[in-house]
Amino acid sequence: MDQTDKTTTTNRLLTAIVVLMTLGVLYFAKDVVLPAVLGFILALTLGPLVRWLARRGVPSALSATVLIFGLAGLIGIAVLVMGGSIASWFDDIPRISFELRSKLRGVMESVAAVQDASKQVEELAKGDDDNTTTVVMQQPGLLTTAVGNMASFATSLAVGLILALFLLSAGNLFYVKIVESFPRFGDKRRALTVIFEIERRMSRYLVAITGINLLLGLAIAIAMSVIGVPYPFVWGVLAFCLNFLPFLGGIIGTLGVAAVAIVHFDNLYYAMLAPLAYQTLTSLEGQFLTPMLLGARLQLNVVAVFLTVIFWTWLWGIPGALMAVPILVLMKVVCDNVPDLAVFGNFLSGRAIEPVTPDRPIEASAPVKQ
Repeated sequence: MDQTDKTTTTNRLLTAIVVLMTLGVLYFAKDVVLPAVLGFILALTLGPLVRWLARRGVPSALSATVLIFGLAGLIGIAVLVMGGSIASWFDDIPRISFELRSKLRGVMESVAAVQDASKQVEELAKGDDDNTTTVVMQQPGLLTTAVGNMASFATSLAVGLILALFLLSAGNLFYVKIVESFPRFGDKRRALTVIFEIERRMSRYLVAITGINLLLGLAIAIAMSVIGVPYPFVWGVLAFCLNFLPFLGGIIGTLGVAAVAIVHFDNLYYAMLAPLAYQTLTSLEGQFLTPMLLGARLQLNVVAVFLTVIFWTWLWGIPGALMAVPILVLMKVVCDNVPDLAVFGNFLSGRAIEPVTPDRPIEASAPVKQ
């Protein structure tokens, strides 16, 4: 092995070590890193609006304060509106569970029979001479875990809003610092291009998704009201919030609507209309409305989005799932502007290139333009 190969191998090993260390920091320092990432995402989203107002004579500190406190006020109003209904649902969870088991008794008995059969097979496989003592650690309940995660995310959101306020109030100060850290003019120009492109795409994506989720929440509220599901307005607000979770939000909302509808309606077949309507509306949104409003430039590879959501959900839980797509948009912009990462950026793109055929070799294939 010559010196060049040794150097390449060493660089790859160092890169792998750095990646593993970074993942470790992201996982174990979640309480510190998560609010910081959330604050930067909010600052990148609201940055173009703050600069637009600054060009019209509004100080950055004033516009940033109004925007951040306005956003915090909207979140507070949503919590107040939904808090009573969600609290009553939490109180009714034992009753809802009992009624669900009663109405789905046939299905539950089939599942229990399968579980008993599996347990008997395991006991036969272990044999009669197995005297091993099994210690079972009691895990916290699902409700306790959910409440703990919500409280942790609320704290991270508050810290993130404060950080975004400071970043936006500083104007272009941090952008100037980033540009000054590069020695060559070409690197300075590229860094500035990447920053403004991240801002532009992040703002377009989050504004478009927010508008789409508003339409979806309104449609689901109307559908639940027509079907007769209790608290249709609350279901609309929940659909608006849950749809920020790619893949997971639609599943959670459908299951929740199904549980409440089965308990509320006597006819099981009629109760299935509610989750069917919820899933139909979310599918229409994902397949037609979102691609149409976001456009080709902001479309991402579905496989890449799915893997990113899984990764950040494992790393940071529900807050990670909420920020998975914005982080992926950021990575996509960086890959589009760094030649060495162009291949990875091409994979993240949602636009398909024309298929390669014997009459059209790969060298003639048109590149994916972003």
